[in-house]
Amino acid sequence: MKFTYLATLLAAANAFTSSPSVISSVGEKSLNNVFADSSAHRTRRATIVMDGKANAIRDRITSVKNTRKITMAMKLVAAAKVRRAQDSVMATRPFSETLQSVFGGLINRIDGTDLDLPLLTQREVKKVTLLVITGDRGLCGGYNSFMIKKAEARFNELKAQGIECDMVLVGKKGIAYFDRRGFPIRKTFECGQNPDASQALAISEEVLNTFLAGETDAVELLYTKFVSLIASTPSTRTLIPFSASEITNKGDEVFQLTSDGGDFGVERTELEVAEPQEFGNDMIFEQEPAQIVNSILPLYLNGQILRTIQESVASELAARMQSMQSASDNAGELAKNLSMEYNRARQAAVTQEILEIVAGASALE
Repeated sequence: MKFTYLATLLAAANAFTSSPSVISSVGEKSLNNVFADSSAHRTRRATIVMDGKANAIRDRITSVKNTRKITMAMKLVAAAKVRRAQDSVMATRPFSETLQSVFGGLINRIDGTDLDLPLLTQREVKKVTLLVITGDRGLCGGYNSFMIKKAEARFNELKAQGIECDMVLVGKKGIAYFDRRGFPIRKTFECGQNPDASQALAISEEVLNTFLAGETDAVELLYTKFVSLIASTPSTRTLIPFSASEITNKGDEVFQLTSDGGDFGVERTELEVAEPQEFGNDMIFEQEPAQIVNSILPLYLNGQILRTIQESVASELAARMQSMQSASDNAGELAKNLSMEYNRARQAAVTQEILEIVAGASALE
């Protein structure tokens, strides 16, 4: 037994004694190959490794990919909310058509006589109230900033003309901006992602009471008009006093979200003006037609405010969809570049290890 163990030790010693010549030959061949290919490596650009470690790049690649998943999810959530906003607009359309039809019929029944109604009376403008609609949240590109800049420019324009001005603000972003800068704010409301009739009613009552009390001579509405998923237009129009001709002759348009070929899109449909309802000459009204018109106008105002808030929310969601799509594309491109950088770093590390092995082998000659 002792003899067998001694023979094993002698064999191992003999192997280690003969190994330097083998290593030397292998080292010569590898070293010659390295020197032969050194001209190719001279032209290669140096690889910059972040933090000096490939692991740091790998962790950043994982972080970027996770961020891309989040932005893609936010885009799909915004798309679902755009469709819900579209359904809300379509649900309010029958009421708007009926209201416009009844209003047109009453105007025809009055037969063009002058209507002495406060909401249809033009006053000398000494003070204007701006109703500004912005969003509650960010991550939607330039949606909020464009609307804020337009409202601020309109405020300064009215001030330059010597007209007093105050604001009714809808949306947290606009409230925070104008409150910090000391603008005169009459009332504030949150916008939310799913506006309803009660929210629009609270806003319409505020501007209506302000106008009827003589505290303002006109109310201007500043909102974002929904054009498409990649475009929206900050718009301004006079909300109060009303124009009877505009109410009876103004058409409408609705939008519908589509997904043709996997890409989101919008189809807009122009709707004709609702036909005036016919009231026969023998029809007897319990109230005068002018009083009925005066009662319909607040309902029309409520419907218009609800519609503009819904359109502004749709514009915000479309801007968020576009912003999240851009963020996802940028994250994908960044992950691709980082992967290339990581591969170069690994290749440089492997090459360095080979050179160290070859140098060590040559040192044993």
